[in-house]
Amino acid sequence: MGAPVHTVKSRVAAISIFASAAMATAKLVVGIAIGSLALISEALHSSVDVVATIVTWMVVRVSDLPADKEHHYGHGKLESLSALGIIAMLYVLAGGILVESYSRLHEGAPPPTLSAIPFIVLLVDIAVNFWRARALHRAAHDTKSQALAADALHFGSDVLGSLAVIIGLALSGWGYAWGDAAAAVGVAVMIAMLGLRLARSTVETLLDRAPEGVMEQATAAIRAVPGVVDVERLRVRMVGSTHFIDAIVQVPRTYPIDRIEEIKRKAQDAVAKTLDDADLTFTAVPVARDNESVRERIMVIARNSGLAVHHVTVHDLGGKLTVSIDLEVDGDMALTAAHDIAQGLERNIRDEFGEDVEVDTHIEPLEPELPLGTDAAPDRVETIRLALSGFAADGAIHDIHSVRVRDTVAGEIVNFHCRAAPSMSVIKVHENVDAIERALRRAFPTVKRVISHAEPPDA
Repeated sequence: MGAPVHTVKSRVAAISIFASAAMATAKLVVGIAIGSLALISEALHSSVDVVATIVTWMVVRVSDLPADKEHHYGHGKLESLSALGIIAMLYVLAGGILVESYSRLHEGAPPPTLSAIPFIVLLVDIAVNFWRARALHRAAHDTKSQALAADALHFGSDVLGSLAVIIGLALSGWGYAWGDAAAAVGVAVMIAMLGLRLARSTVETLLDRAPEGVMEQATAAIRAVPGVVDVERLRVRMVGSTHFIDAIVQVPRTYPIDRIEEIKRKAQDAVAKTLDDADLTFTAVPVARDNESVRERIMVIARNSGLAVHHVTVHDLGGKLTVSIDLEVDGDMALTAAHDIAQGLERNIRDEFGEDVEVDTHIEPLEPELPLGTDAAPDRVETIRLALSGFAADGAIHDIHSVRVRDTVAGEIVNFHCRAAPSMSVIKVHENVDAIERALRRAFPTVKRVISHAEPPDA
């Protein structure tokens, strides 16, 4: 298991501070000693890198802090702001170098005093900066840190800058007095070009420009989640290393809330797996699918009205639609109020299917959610069991078992299991079991409800 992102960024930034300070000091001392503007310019550039790296080290310790009540999207934008500050420092330095270079070229300043020392310092500097640039680039890629990416560019420019200084010093040694000043101009131009490259990506992040290809990846990941009809709209922005995604997603309107919540969870997991670090805001929009049945559409109408319905039957009588519904309402409700509810449901169904649809609503009392009950005495359970077995004798239903009887304030409730032939259709099983249930209620008027469970012999 790898180290936390915060630890990786802090460690890399801290190592860069010491390396930058050491090499900047060496180049500045040698540059002043031999009178080389190019080497002094490169030393000042490295000094800016020291300041930039200290800022980076401080920023990454804050940017990875979690979101709070003042910063709902975290603190990642601090990295972009610090990168802009570093860019400004680089351009100030580049401008100063250009002014001094022009002055030396115009006034004909004497060439620097050459020895092996500046070349040794520059070669060591190239090796150190090359190693640091690779390490920072790798860490910036792994952690998606703009601050570390800015630091990597600085050290990459140091490598090119040191090469330019070596060329300038060599030209001066060969008798071209303008070589050192020209190398300083080259350092300034490289600083400006690399700063422009960094500024572009930083400004795009601050302006919430969607990262290249992320929108397509996130959309494909969400569309692949089972239950998603389509992605209506999706927006992406980066804050630090986190992709914040706002998605409006179409889901079937027939799905219950818990099923939609499961789709949301799977969408978050899919996006996080695709983009590594993602925060998804998922807005579900219920839509009608082309393959919705009439019964499903009626259940949606009832659910949207907060009504409990069952036994929905639909018939097509040669172009005329007939609908029958059992509607459950509070048993203590007055008939006029219950009738108004039924009429409202019927009106909504006609609005959906047309005025010529025939709707009949059977009103019945709503079953209490948690009725108070107790287990019946064993002899009563045995009496019911024997009666059920007798009603099932010589029929398609057999092996009456797992009989339970409960006494409630509304009457007795009977549950039992039975068996039927494996090849028997559900309709036939229901007809035979229903006949047994009716016979039991006739024989025992105190039985309010009978719930049966039919199963094949090998269940």
